[in-house]
Amino acid sequence: MAHDPFAWTEEAARDREASGLVRALRPRPERTDVLDLASNDYLGLARRPEVTGAAADAARRWGAGATGSRLVTGSTALHAELERELAAHCGFEAALVFSSGYAANLAALTALTARGSLLLSDAGNHASIVDGCRLSRAQTAVVPHADPDAVDKALDTYGAGRALVVTDAVFSVDGDAAPLRALAGVCRTRGAALLVDEAHGLGVLGPGGRGALHAAGLADAGGRLPGGVVATVTLSKSLGSQGGAVLGPAGVVRHLVNTARTFIFDTGLAPAAAGAALAALRCLRAEPHLADRAREVARTLHTGLTEAGLEAVRPDAAVVSVRAPSPRAAAGWAADCRRAGLAVGCFRPPSVPDGISRIRLTARADLTDGQLARAVRTVVETAPER
Repeated sequence: MAHDPFAWTEEAARDREASGLVRALRPRPERTDVLDLASNDYLGLARRPEVTGAAADAARRWGAGATGSRLVTGSTALHAELERELAAHCGFEAALVFSSGYAANLAALTALTARGSLLLSDAGNHASIVDGCRLSRAQTAVVPHADPDAVDKALDTYGAGRALVVTDAVFSVDGDAAPLRALAGVCRTRGAALLVDEAHGLGVLGPGGRGALHAAGLADAGGRLPGGVVATVTLSKSLGSQGGAVLGPAGVVRHLVNTARTFIFDTGLAPAAAGAALAALRCLRAEPHLADRAREVARTLHTGLTEAGLEAVRPDAAVVSVRAPSPRAAAGWAADCRRAGLAVGCFRPPSVPDGISRIRLTARADLTDGQLARAVRTVVETAPER
């Protein structure tokens, strides 16, 4: 029998099964009666007619795909328009759109650091940030979660030289917000740059959903953010589309155009996704109350779950995390919820930095009070024994 060089994958699969860590694809139907609290469609815009219509119109006008990298044929007037409006909404000079939020984080972290520079990353940061740190070639240190004093000490020890501090604005596992005001103060004092991933902040936090940096009071009276701050965003959560962007000073964006490998060597974002994201951003600007409603929904879910005796983390944005006793229990809990007509997320190692498994509910601005009551009841009734 011929040697199978991938036989080791079967042993790895058995180990995952024994640990309760098996993951599988589950294609979702076009329409379903299942109540969705698993997606990241925080504002309920993914199926709005003006958003889907903009996607269809963009595909008809510009084609199904971008046809090339942004520097060749992959940039359209839609991309430029989206970049201008994103930058203006979030308080930055300029923006640069990527094919995903993951690619945007890799770009910022690799292009804004160099061998010998210091990169400080919060212990709770998303995998895209972790991977960007690994690729950066910078001297990287992981600092304790949400601890500005630890960042200050690390920068003080490092001394002079280029330094970049990176953090999620809202951490995806527990939904807690980073102490951005304190971090920005430390970076300003120590001469470091601050990179903030606003994936879970855009559309949910700050006035009109402008993000966590605005919620932290870092913008000036004109809504502009300081020059030492750069942000990344995803277009796939509050904006209901796909893609990502880096926002910051115009000089930083020009630097990325010329040096970021995930910009230069990747096919540009499909026109349909750019058109949908632009339409969704305009919906948010026209209906700023959507951000308030998303936070209200999260608080309502948290109150109902904790009053029922479950261990739910208080949400700072739209993520409500409920701890489970084990990875297998978390997977079973999520499956029981789905069988009862409720879709929730399931977070298990290695997706959770603290090793504690959870189910995760994501608030949506378009959920009714009746749907919220149903969701809480379902989670409580299917909860595993502790």
